[in-house]
Amino acid sequence: MPETHQLQDFISQVRRDILRQVHKVNSGHPGGSLGCTEFITALYQEIMDHNSNFNMDGKDEDLFFLSNGHISPVFYSVLARSGYFPVEELNTFRLINSRLQGHPTTHEGLPGVRIASGSLGQGMSVAIGAALTKKLNKDSHLVFSLHGDGELQEGQNWEAIMYAAANKVDNLISTIDVNGQQIDGSTENVLPMGNLKAKFEAFGWEVLELAEGNNISKVIETLKEAKSRTGNGKPLCILMTTEMGNGVDFMMGSHKWHGVAPNDEQLEKALSQNPETLGDY
Repeated sequence: MPETHQLQDFISQVRRDILRQVHKVNSGHPGGSLGCTEFITALYQEIMDHNSNFNMDGKDEDLFFLSNGHISPVFYSVLARSGYFPVEELNTFRLINSRLQGHPTTHEGLPGVRIASGSLGQGMSVAIGAALTKKLNKDSHLVFSLHGDGELQEGQNWEAIMYAAANKVDNLISTIDVNGQQIDGSTENVLPMGNLKAKFEAFGWEVLELAEGNNISKVIETLKEAKSRTGNGKPLCILMTTEMGNGVDFMMGSHKWHGVAPNDEQLEKALSQNPETLGDY
């Protein structure tokens, strides 16, 4: 179990990885990746019972599904630095024939990636299927998933959310990254989400609210609380408030960094705010 300062070092290094990946190819999604760094780190370094000796069956281990697949830079970095594949492979992000495509896919065989998640709104359905499979197999492990708040504008989510409650999928913990931003502006301006807590509860889910989604201690605390509430007949949702672009002052809070890579000068400024800890690739 890493100490808090070790996790902070890990987080700083992941942020550097995110920035370097998107900068090299002048393409990718740094904003949401930076905002979810603490969450993905907590899952793989502290919360999940997982195996870096990867196989697609996923038996006898916790599973994670990234639904908002455009934040692949943070996912790839944490997977690599958790032992799933060589860290040096991050240098191939978005290159032709790379296993690290802009949105995660499965046909390249990248360890840790269980579904293709380029099309938004589909991850909830897959996570529910995996959770039901675990129940059928009498596997007591859990299924975790991550979704964007803007992604909830996709209707398939709500069919899945309704289905999970009706079928008592209580081995599922789905987290919503509530950063209030999407590619065209704020979620409030594009299509207001309304009261997400009330909506999930009305659909029969149990809801936890995490107001400090960029505080690693609070993230771990909330995830542990969520785990303790599984098995009670209801799927569980965490509404996690984060800051898009967290850790880089000129990116924070703006939808403009949803899918824009930093230039050379911006990269150096951003890296200076996140000191190297584990060694760049």
